[in-house]
Amino acid sequence: MANLDLTLPPPNDAQPCRPHQAIESPNMVRITVSLHLELDELEAEWRALDENSRNSLHQSFDWCVAWSRTHTHRFVVIRGACGQKPMFILPFAVERGLVRTARLIGSEHSNLNTGVFADLEPVPRVELVRALTDGMRQLRPFADVVRLERMPAKWRGVLNPFSALPGITHPNASFQLPLLHGMEATLTQLNAKRRRKKIRTSEKRLAEMGGYDYITARQSPQAHALLETFFQQKASRFAALGLPDVFSDAATRAFFHALVDRQTGGLFELDAIGLKGEYQGKIIAISGLLRKGDHVICQFGSIDDGVAADSSPGELLFYRTIERLCGEGVKLFDFGIGDQRYKRSWCTIKTSLRDIVVPLTPRGFLAASLYRAMTRAKRTVKANERAYAFLQRQRRRWQQGPGAED
Repeated sequence: MANLDLTLPPPNDAQPCRPHQAIESPNMVRITVSLHLELDELEAEWRALDENSRNSLHQSFDWCVAWSRTHTHRFVVIRGACGQKPMFILPFAVERGLVRTARLIGSEHSNLNTGVFADLEPVPRVELVRALTDGMRQLRPFADVVRLERMPAKWRGVLNPFSALPGITHPNASFQLPLLHGMEATLTQLNAKRRRKKIRTSEKRLAEMGGYDYITARQSPQAHALLETFFQQKASRFAALGLPDVFSDAATRAFFHALVDRQTGGLFELDAIGLKGEYQGKIIAISGLLRKGDHVICQFGSIDDGVAADSSPGELLFYRTIERLCGEGVKLFDFGIGDQRYKRSWCTIKTSLRDIVVPLTPRGFLAASLYRAMTRAKRTVKANERAYAFLQRQRRRWQQGPGAED
């Protein structure tokens, strides 16, 4: 474990800070930054910080431990504390390649990254930034560059501690719907009449086939079975579009199964629409939900477009899920990252996200410059609908091989 001591002035002290000098004063705030290679040793205080509603579930202890036990990366955790009081935890996985890259654990499947923080009001912002950046520099023996991706500048009305660090806008935003007091009140934010009519049409078509069940699964073995059905549906969908299957990796699949088993606080559930009648038990829509307090993120979703596709089962599933959550104290339903038509039809909030890149070595400086350039290029292309559609068609042709048609 490596330690770095930063001596900070109190919030009202106008004197310049000398972070590497320990000055004896009862008004000084002393931050110690330490590195840890075992996640379990921080479990108690990590779970305590998880209680902060502004910390993303994607950096929660259960999420990170499930990832660490199904992947073979090196894992390094930065811990910041004032005396015995933990102030922040930043859990990193180091990915090896031409450049060693430290990313927040599970970033490739995260919809929202914030880090894990206590109430930081007593800490001067400039000194917090110094502590964070100096802490990340302690990763130099393990990584060439640090990438903090998909971070909001402000989340739920409060500035993210990383918002003062220089960053670039992520190519994709995320989309949210506030849940009010009941489904009727929630629908007043949208085109309520049209949406109710669409749901009635969906239910009428499914009634003609024998009806449907709305399923919520939090425990084994039902949740595991639905997860496997999701993987199958998603693989078929990606194949039809000529796109790579981001859930095909065995470690990724094992990770989501591990989340099902780590139900210490209602972390992960699967919702589904299942048919009755002739197609009894056939699952035609699935969503995976992550829940933390009054915030629910739709982690993923799929449909079986071979049966009852004209009944809009995905829309029906979202409707029934949001209706249920309105009665369970949830205040924010998060459709996650990515600009898609169905998200725009449901959501009233669009949250811009930022990427922060911290180079640690000469090789890391080159990688950081390349990453920023690629991110800006992606953002420019996605802002041009015609250019983006063209590139998507070319991508499908390349994935499908010679002779592929649009």
